[in-house]
Amino acid sequence: MVSQEQRRRQLAREKFLRQQQRRTSTRRKAQMRNAVIASVLGVVVVGSVALYTTDAFKGDDKTNANAEVSPSASASKAPDPCEKPAEGKIASKTWKKEPAVSIDKSAKYTMKFATTCGDIDVALKASAAPHTVNSFAFLSGKGYFDHTKCHRLTTTGIYVLQCGDPTGQGNGGPGYTIPDENLKDKSLKGNSYPKGTIAMANTGQPHSGGSQFFLVYKDSRLPPKYTPFGTVSASGMKVLEKIAKAGESTGNGDGAPNATVVIDKATVTKS
Repeated sequence: MVSQEQRRRQLAREKFLRQQQRRTSTRRKAQMRNAVIASVLGVVVVGSVALYTTDAFKGDDKTNANAEVSPSASASKAPDPCEKPAEGKIASKTWKKEPAVSIDKSAKYTMKFATTCGDIDVALKASAAPHTVNSFAFLSGKGYFDHTKCHRLTTTGIYVLQCGDPTGQGNGGPGYTIPDENLKDKSLKGNSYPKGTIAMANTGQPHSGGSQFFLVYKDSRLPPKYTPFGTVSASGMKVLEKIAKAGESTGNGDGAPNATVVIDKATVTKS
């Protein structure tokens, strides 16, 4: 007959094993999400893109299976600081090739992401990254980004909010790729992307950017392999910092934002 103490230990072990399974599942999902910005150190590229992490996501989940298991501190999350998304459907359209460059490279362009958390305005670098800016102007005009969710927030090692995937899984794109540009931008010093940068995600291979991009809310160490194509405004930075403050879903520094970050409308304007 099983004693009460033996039963208690058995339940603790079963609870521990369930937590281990959840942690394994979380790690696998993180590895899939890590297919978002590729790099030279400490990454596994699965699917489309991966992140330079300087071992930021390494950890040891070993614990005593006979010990009582307490609830994880990551189970509690900050309140959602954002509003409900506007009604509408994701376009989910793709194209076979990059649109012809039709922007005026000498003109000034701005992009506005009207999100559930506030407006994020970006001054675009048309002369330095014409293919990228042209692609964003094209996609925005087609409503490609409208109603899409920003699917990834990193809070350890690198500090970015990632968006631009209509599937919300980190492996979607417009069906075409665009060339890398502006990789010698004077802002990229010491393998660092400064706070306020908007840059393209890619598969880790040259010229593999599509529609996914990341917004840097705090200086982040990354090799200069991701096209920087704009700078976020001061008011936009406040929105990013609000999103970052709410944290991410895994408690491990790399997961979906706790904030409901949905791009209600994206527009590119020539000024």
